[in-house]
Amino acid sequence: MPKKKSEHYVNNKELLEALIVYRSKVAIAKEKGLPKPRISNYLGECFLKIATHLSYKPNFVNYMFRDDMISDGIENCIQYIHNFDPNKSSNPFAYFTQIIHYAFLRRIQKEKKQLEIKTKIIEKTGFDEVMMVDDSLLSGSTSDYNTIKDNIQYRSRWRLPSLRILITVLEKVPNICTITLNFFTRMYFFHLWKSMA
Repeated sequence: MPKKKSEHYVNNKELLEALIVYRSKVAIAKEKGLPKPRISNYLGECFLKIATHLSYKPNFVNYMFRDDMISDGIENCIQYIHNFDPNKSSNPFAYFTQIIHYAFLRRIQKEKKQLEIKTKIIEKTGFDEVMMVDDSLLSGSTSDYNTIKDNIQYRSRWRLPSLRILITVLEKVPNICTITLNFFTRMYFFHLWKSMA
């Protein structure tokens, strides 16, 4: 029995045909002095599918801002759709995948810079101003606090010197509230993941 051919999520030939039709519409609008026409729903769906599937790659899947990455990728595809020339290439899938890939990398760099800025602000303003301790939200157990503190000290010794800030915060506020603990736990695991990547 012959092996069944798998369907791709974006058909390259149909995408190429849709781009040729769109380019002809743009050329007609340019001749008449009209604004560029909207891209078709099919092209938008293809960009969304390419961006979504690319975001599932192991080097992109665990970012908290994956939706922003997908949005940036789609925006860049629409921004640079006019640069694709069907006379030079018959593979629009690869072209738009590269555009989305570099959009993802740019978003990651932006988010890294923002995280560094936030960390510097927290360091300079003082931890007491950033954190609010609410005793009514305390769970009453310090085992979670101690476990997180021990993990942070262990990891920071070997991998994460930048997380000494978090250790300082946890030591300054022994009765840390659950919400703040969750925030710093997420921040810790994000830094840990970034250092391993």
